[in-house]
Amino acid sequence: MKKFLLLFLILSILLCLVSCVKSEQIQAPLKDEINTETTENIAPENCNFEVHFIDVGQADASLILCDGQSMLIDGGNAEDSSLIYSYLKERNVDVINYMIATHAHEDHIGGLPGALSFANVERAFCPSLTYDSKVFDTFLNYLEKENVTLEVPKSGDSFELGSSKVEILSCDTEQKDENNKSIVLKITYGDTSFLFTADAEREAEEKILDSNFDLKSDVLKVGHHGSENSTTYPFLREIMPKYAVISVGADNDYGHPTKEALSRLRDADVKVFRTDIQGTIVCKSDGNNVYFTVSKNENTDTFGNLEEGSNQNQFTYVGNKNSKKFHTPDCSSVKNISDSNIVYFDIKRSEIIDKGYSPCGSCKP
Repeated sequence: MKKFLLLFLILSILLCLVSCVKSEQIQAPLKDEINTETTENIAPENCNFEVHFIDVGQADASLILCDGQSMLIDGGNAEDSSLIYSYLKERNVDVINYMIATHAHEDHIGGLPGALSFANVERAFCPSLTYDSKVFDTFLNYLEKENVTLEVPKSGDSFELGSSKVEILSCDTEQKDENNKSIVLKITYGDTSFLFTADAEREAEEKILDSNFDLKSDVLKVGHHGSENSTTYPFLREIMPKYAVISVGADNDYGHPTKEALSRLRDADVKVFRTDIQGTIVCKSDGNNVYFTVSKNENTDTFGNLEEGSNQNQFTYVGNKNSKKFHTPDCSSVKNISDSNIVYFDIKRSEIIDKGYSPCGSCKP
């Protein structure tokens, strides 16, 4: 009897210890949960559309998932190939229905060989079929190895990604500046929409505005890492985004994102997310609303130390009634224009020219 009681006591102690261990395991957060902070409400389970703005430093890479299909827009620098490979592998994205190389610069196409090494790519788009760089040659070699033909889309083309619609708004192969050749596209999922502007700058934005596309979007992928010459007031006014994402490297040599770009976004009352501050950013949509998750620094100030009162310069150009010249607001000639001759414009560049004004030769607005 004593032996039976002793055995029963030992079993009870062991069961108690096992129960404690399991209790601790259930309470312990998963690794992904530790490194992820959710903002802008928690996404419901029925979100079948996701955009992953992958943190690739001073570069671009976005993965779009919808109803089991996928699209990769750019792939970062060449050194990001292994990161892109691992990112796709961890999420079991072994088929990329559409690969978009927005333009031929390394910080956009350099890491795409990593994607080609892991996933089966069905179609690939780029505004350039040739470009004088070793990185681009490597990209072409990987495409050839995987028997993928590089295609040049046209403005106005569209295709479906799952139940979402993708529209090509710009792919200007006639541009001399590679940035302004960028493929600019809009994705619509239900009542939500996303605009990706690659490295398009003022000139490309002007042409897109002249094309009269419906630019209104909930989420804007900010052009050219937040450069001064992208995301102009007229462009923003047509998009009217609620949210903006800037893919940019910390302490980069270009000063991106610039105060000018950030100021315009703040003036437009846009909530800004940044990969240099918040790491990889994921946006989900249920077709009615969008939900953001950041990797870190959820509640940080993404605008930085912008001077108060910057919203007083909500005009895009400054004109001289006497000389009939127009300038950028920061042109040195502006301070010499008398109050009686100065005029402020918040309209498209082409419309100012139609009014009889010509661009300043110094600031080249």
